[in-house]
Amino acid sequence: MTTVNLRSNESQEQLLKRFRKRVVKSGVLSTVRRKRWFVSKSELRRMEKKKAARRIKRRQYKTD
Repeated sequence: MTTVNLRSNESQEQLLKRFRKRVVKSGVLSTVRRKRWFVSKSELRRMEKKKAARRIKRRQYKTD
């Protein structure tokens, strides 16, 4: 769990900004979004294959 403590002479906006940065850095939101729906192993493998194909295609396009 991500926590931040209010520093002396720190505004609420600064505290909130620091909290958001920590949440993003910890990867909590991306994990929650990814686990929002159940994805079967076969579907996960298929998605990974698609990602890899796009990555390879992008790399080839950059080198040409």
